[in-house]
Amino acid sequence: MPPSPTSRRGSPADRLSTLPEELPRLTLGWEVVRAATKYLKHPNGPRAGLRWEFVDSQIRFLLHWYAVNEDGSWVYHHGVRRLAKGSGKSPFAALIAIAELCFPVRLKDFDPRVPGGCVGQPVSMPLVQIAATAESQTANTMRMVRAFAPKGSRIAQDFQLDPGKTKYFKAPEGTLEVLTASSRAAEGAEGTALIADETEHWLPSNGGPEFAATLRDNLAKSGSRMLETCNAWEPGLESVAEDSWRSWLAQEEGRVRGDGRVLYDARIAAPETDLRDDASLTAALEWVYDDCWWANLKSIKQRIWSPDTKADDAKRKYLNWPTAALDAWTTQQAWAQLVDASKSVADKEPIAMFFDGSRSRDATGLVGCRISDGHVFVLGAWEPEISHEAGKQDFVPVAAVDAAVRQAFDRFDVQGFFADVREWESFVRVDWPAEFSDRLLVQAVPTGKTPEPIAWDMRGHTYEFTQACELFEAEIRSQQFTHDGNSVLARHVANARRRPNRYGVSIGKESPDSRLKIDLAVCAIGARWVRRQVLAAAGKRRIRSGKVW
Repeated sequence: MPPSPTSRRGSPADRLSTLPEELPRLTLGWEVVRAATKYLKHPNGPRAGLRWEFVDSQIRFLLHWYAVNEDGSWVYHHGVRRLAKGSGKSPFAALIAIAELCFPVRLKDFDPRVPGGCVGQPVSMPLVQIAATAESQTANTMRMVRAFAPKGSRIAQDFQLDPGKTKYFKAPEGTLEVLTASSRAAEGAEGTALIADETEHWLPSNGGPEFAATLRDNLAKSGSRMLETCNAWEPGLESVAEDSWRSWLAQEEGRVRGDGRVLYDARIAAPETDLRDDASLTAALEWVYDDCWWANLKSIKQRIWSPDTKADDAKRKYLNWPTAALDAWTTQQAWAQLVDASKSVADKEPIAMFFDGSRSRDATGLVGCRISDGHVFVLGAWEPEISHEAGKQDFVPVAAVDAAVRQAFDRFDVQGFFADVREWESFVRVDWPAEFSDRLLVQAVPTGKTPEPIAWDMRGHTYEFTQACELFEAEIRSQQFTHDGNSVLARHVANARRRPNRYGVSIGKESPDSRLKIDLAVCAIGARWVRRQVLAAAGKRRIRSGKVW
């Protein structure tokens, strides 16, 4: 059986289906459904020439995308449809472009007697833009627009459309057009709707992020919206698709301000999918393609198994997985397989903890690890917001961090607690040891000129931390522990990059100034390392006493 969309709800990054499950009460989506089934026909495939029929997943997306608040404002201001290759993204994008040009997709009035509780009206002077960094990327969507609304068709006649190859005119002042990064029309045009095509290919090398920023500025003037279509991206290339995914994650983790929400539609294969196993791959494809009745799963499997198909390409295109960067420490899928949200850590249970702190630039984290089974769980995560205004900088709430440490000692039997020193020296060397050192079974630095019960300066423990990284990565591969599915920890683990040194392979950020943080990954590795020291100390105690401790 295909996996349930609710099977991994611990972290937003682990969800196999991202559309909200509860349908909106107020929506103009039914207006689009009604008009499309009246005017449009299937342009190709087994139903070519027959009246258009939506599948359930398309209707669900429309109902959400055209949802409105009680004051008539849009619920979502940015949308993304990231679906596997062959899921029908281009025809659906063309349908929405035509809807924005012709159909009643702006609120006229509320009416509880009609489906969705909303009556719509067409956009006045619509300017619908299908955008990409190169005109060739818009070819599939525009081809579908022309197939849906050819010259002489009922929709062309009723809405007075003048079709062209890359532009449609609608009397008296409506336009649907193709827009590229090189187009002078990109700057300043107040579009009423934007379809951003294949944003996994919108890269810094072709001006994609700058182009996207310009388009968003244009839309902000008119309060209009952008809908992206994309396949899974190649991580690390800084594509617009990857940036939109991060924006959605930030929203789901509660890290954004304002009410501009992102609607994200993705169906993703389960992380344990084995491309080599027929049953596993079949179940994954049945889930990913769900109600896409036109998808030939047998052909897709043969394509995946073809000797000339790269595994990474197959995962991105058909399982909808962003494949890991070349220097990635581990994969999102491998980490997701370790989630066990059913586990809870009871009060007074013996645990180990690790703290990695910053005051402003990086994140600050506190992660625990249960001594009995090695289960990893997050006790605190603080990520300063990055301000682009000169002289403005967000800071970690020191009092909240201190309170989280003290609460952990009040609640659990903390037998080992190591903490990096930099930027938190007074707490790590003075305040916390004064309160808690006599409760610890192991000391961070037990011998030497300056023994330290908690302070574990990572700058002086490169060898030990490298060992900890290699052991942790091996344990991920062999699934030797579980974690709580915390979304911030999952994101930091996915951000971590392999950093070889003379002792082995440690981890590091993508670049020193990268906004992609890894601090909670450091804490998880550290917490597992501290647990090892506690178990070793307990073993020595048993040997000395001759009793089971």
